[in-house]
Amino acid sequence: MNRRLGLFGGTFDPPHLGHLAALRAVWATHLVDHILVTVAGDPYLKSGTTTVASAEVRLAMAHAAFDGLPGVEVSDLEVRREGPTYTIDTVEALSAEGTTISLIVGADVVGQLPRWREAARLAELVDVVVLPRDGSPTTLPPGWRGSVIDMDPVDVSSTEVRRRLENGENPADLVPASVVPWLTEGDG
Repeated sequence: MNRRLGLFGGTFDPPHLGHLAALRAVWATHLVDHILVTVAGDPYLKSGTTTVASAEVRLAMAHAAFDGLPGVEVSDLEVRREGPTYTIDTVEALSAEGTTISLIVGADVVGQLPRWREAARLAELVDVVVLPRDGSPTTLPPGWRGSVIDMDPVDVSSTEVRRRLENGENPADLVPASVVPWLTEGDG
């Protein structure tokens, strides 16, 4: 029997309502049998551009946000890995006979896929499930296969949540209630 695994990775600094909507939308399509949320241990693309909460805090926030969602499991696979977090390493670690991996990404990331580490190999190993984002094209680059989920884009980002926090504003309308204590008290 073929197992269809959805892989939803990210920094999750912090997880927000857009992430929740994405997971629910993918699950509702029945394209996957299980969704694995992987928190980047060392998000190399963020290096030097922004201050990122520790991997342990981001993992705890992901558990707070996503535990209990149907079909969703939060994994520490990338947090346990030393060095930069690359999707190809995670996909190869999860690849098994009879498993199809669907990489779940926002439309804002689609154009970057050819620049990811070992992109050609990654394109062979996964199909891509694209989540719409306002203003971002959803067409997959040549050599990549997949589909676009039919869902209304959610206009929220982790950057906006952090901006509100820096300005002393409450981000409670942008994040799951279970994440608010992590942001306002720092320890959940």
